[in-house]
Amino acid sequence: MDRRFCVAPMMRRTDRHFRFLLRMLSHHAVLYSEMIGCDALLHGSRRRLLAFHQQEHPVGLQVAGRDARRLARCAVYAEQAGYDEVNINVGCPSASAQAGGFGACLMAEPQRVADCVAAMVAQVKIPVTIKCRLGIDQQDDGAMLQRLMELSYQAGCRVFIIHARRAMLARHVSAKDNRTVPPLDYQAVYRIKRRWPTAEIILNGGLNDLQTAQQVSEHVDGVMMGRAVYSNPMLLAQVDHLFYGLPLGKPITRQQLLMRYWRYAVNEVEQGAHKSLRAITCHAAGLWRGQPAASFYRRHLCTPQPCSWEKLSARWQKTA
Repeated sequence: MDRRFCVAPMMRRTDRHFRFLLRMLSHHAVLYSEMIGCDALLHGSRRRLLAFHQQEHPVGLQVAGRDARRLARCAVYAEQAGYDEVNINVGCPSASAQAGGFGACLMAEPQRVADCVAAMVAQVKIPVTIKCRLGIDQQDDGAMLQRLMELSYQAGCRVFIIHARRAMLARHVSAKDNRTVPPLDYQAVYRIKRRWPTAEIILNGGLNDLQTAQQVSEHVDGVMMGRAVYSNPMLLAQVDHLFYGLPLGKPITRQQLLMRYWRYAVNEVEQGAHKSLRAITCHAAGLWRGQPAASFYRRHLCTPQPCSWEKLSARWQKTA
């Protein structure tokens, strides 16, 4: 697991279809599933929830919960399914996460988090990692995160993905607002790395371009980008070169990429793996961000009944 560049877990975005699309652009970026709740994994359709394409490796499964034994069972399922890592969400500030006692509110319970890590590490050989925040609410002196890391490191966690801002759990602060307030504090994450040289520290939050991500990566072990990648997947076409030092090969065109992805989507529907073609093709809409006819592709890849491949091809010829 070379985490120099990671794509963040995002609800309703980083499903296995979007991850398949990203893997065609980067062979080395580490991908993560959407956050999956413990109850869903233990009582729902594990075959559906854990399904992924073998080409997605390296790929991690993010789970959410607060019970050590249940999370340990989830870790076993993740390993059995073939995931390369299992990640515990200790950063989600949503109302549902707070109601369930998981996500960011767990930062106030460092011993519980450490117990969960220990239970999971005891059951699997794949890495057990944590994605968290700098702290919660107005507690910004770093003591909360320091304690969380101390106990979790002792329990066997060696990788901490840190969103570089605190989580605001007050009722009037929504999950969306938590992506912009309070201000990001990259320096705090840099200090954590200096304090914990033997831990692997991945910085997440507010990274919208590869140049900034490269600058940040000089101070930590890796970076994680999320929404910027979803809105413009073509960013990943440069990741293997910029972050992993591989030579630039012949670039894949947007048309070639969509052609391969379209074939994949049609096959998924024909094989009965998914009922909706649109639910798969919509992930490709961002490929034309900032390009001519971007609105055309967004419209026809995201509508309930996507247009035919022939119509898309004809549009390429028209705009070439």
